[in-house]
Amino acid sequence: MKIGIVPNFTREKAEEITEKTVAQLDKLNIEYFFDISAAGALSSHIAKDRFSNDIYNLSDLIIAIGGDGSFIHAAKQAAVLKKPVLCINAGNLAFLAGLEGNELYFLEKLISGEYTTDKRMMLKVELNDGAGKKLLGYCLNDVAVARGEEIKLIDLDVLCDNRKINNYRADGVVISTPTGSTAYSWSAGGPVIDPNLQCIMLTPICTHSPLNRSLVFNDKSVITVKSTANSEQRLSVSTDGEKSIEISEKCEIIISKSEYYAEFIRIKSDEFFDILNSKLTQRRG
Repeated sequence: MKIGIVPNFTREKAEEITEKTVAQLDKLNIEYFFDISAAGALSSHIAKDRFSNDIYNLSDLIIAIGGDGSFIHAAKQAAVLKKPVLCINAGNLAFLAGLEGNELYFLEKLISGEYTTDKRMMLKVELNDGAGKKLLGYCLNDVAVARGEEIKLIDLDVLCDNRKINNYRADGVVISTPTGSTAYSWSAGGPVIDPNLQCIMLTPICTHSPLNRSLVFNDKSVITVKSTANSEQRLSVSTDGEKSIEISEKCEIIISKSEYYAEFIRIKSDEFFDILNSKLTQRRG
């Protein structure tokens, strides 16, 4: 077994947890690798041959150390290669974490195969500027279509399978997977959806429209978001909270289910709602 380790050293506990993870893997005689960019942040006792510029291809599975943002970034890269990811929490809530930093003794179950994989649907995000579709990327949580730099409401048309659903006068809309229902959509008032379901959810952000609730579509739906006709407004688009890009008012954002799935390793027997309740208890505390 070969494991690629992807730590996010901006997290306060990440370095400590990474060192303990390495110690545990050494104890278990499991081969592991880091991206070459991590060399300067790790202790000098880690051999030079442990660093590679191609750990996703080199490894059988990935261990991501950080918070949900780190896990999403690693899982999207691993999904294209059909590699599973074990997420170790070095942050705060981290809904996607499979282990906490004090549970590294569970790593021995990777050898015995005492774990399951949790497959999560992803979305494909495309841009149609009139000259054809261009892939913007994939997301595990959500894509947000929002106003640009001007602080004012925007007018958006939303279509499902080329049939108009609604016009939203709002700060924007969030289109999310069930996994993303506990992210931006939740902050905008959307419901929590069991991540084992296959569906696409749309939640308006601070809307003045009469239809101000979330809408849930089946996973075969193709959602199109665009500025209303004769509207001169520039929009910004962001996938999974990454840096937004600005697009012209003539462009359409097209969202559909991706052919790729993110796979998360589950060593413990916690169910989704056990994790949800645990994280909410931590937040209240």
